[in-house]
Amino acid sequence: MTINGQLKVLFVINPISGGKQNKDWEEEINNRFNDSPNQISIHKLKGEDDESELKTNIAKYKPHKVVAVGGDGTIKMVAEQLLHTDITLGILPAGSANGMAKELGISEDVDEALQIINNGAVKKIDVIRINDKEISIHLSDIGLNALLIKHYENNEVRGMWGYAKAIFRVLSEKRYMLVEITTSEDHLVRSAYMVVLANSRTYGTGAIINPEGDLYDGKFELVIVRRLSIRELLKMVITHKPFDPDKIEIVQTDQVSITLRHHAYFQVDGEYRGKVKGLQAKILPASLSIMLPLDKERRIW
Repeated sequence: MTINGQLKVLFVINPISGGKQNKDWEEEINNRFNDSPNQISIHKLKGEDDESELKTNIAKYKPHKVVAVGGDGTIKMVAEQLLHTDITLGILPAGSANGMAKELGISEDVDEALQIINNGAVKKIDVIRINDKEISIHLSDIGLNALLIKHYENNEVRGMWGYAKAIFRVLSEKRYMLVEITTSEDHLVRSAYMVVLANSRTYGTGAIINPEGDLYDGKFELVIVRRLSIRELLKMVITHKPFDPDKIEIVQTDQVSITLRHHAYFQVDGEYRGKVKGLQAKILPASLSIMLPLDKERRIW
């Protein structure tokens, strides 16, 4: 409930998003909202107990909107706290790749992103629940891309050059996985380099991995990458071209059980999660309210 039309907005800042050259977002936000009629509060992530501290702050402050200032990992963390609530998620892109922001049509230009936060459209999107433990709102995968993210996180070089450097390490380590996939409709056994749980269409680099992706259809896609060349890996980093359809298989579902013969690398929304030997996932339809550009809202619905 607003008081005299006043909204309470909580900005959640990840100070390490985007690398060492990141701007002072706290100062930037305070300067821009100095004359705002709304109540503005800042919550800075520390790298320890972030989830519990954020949950406590949201319960105490009771904001109308919570704005994630960071990359896909920051957005995911904030989204976890807003699931199945009336609190709206806003995004101020400040990561290295900003894949989810790109998917939603949210500009990396600060003024344009803040305009969406102030006056955008509110729409509920689907998210994927993984192992009844965490959510994925963008793209998660098992296999080579997760290995790429692992190397990237351990790399001092950020941005596109950091991804390109990580690719050379991945090429020397790539190997097939034997994967058993069970959905509500199918049972498949495949050899693959990568299996993607895709709620959306593109990686943060712009590579289109899932042309059928739709954040609002109550489904997600399993993208099984059966073959992977240097050219396909480079697409993940430097181009906006779709993957070769002859090298992938797409299965649409609302739930899945995946079993691997051997442990494989796993990532969720750009955050490396270690090795797994299987997982369970299901869709949570229309479970997260999010701010979108007005033109994006008109174009999709």
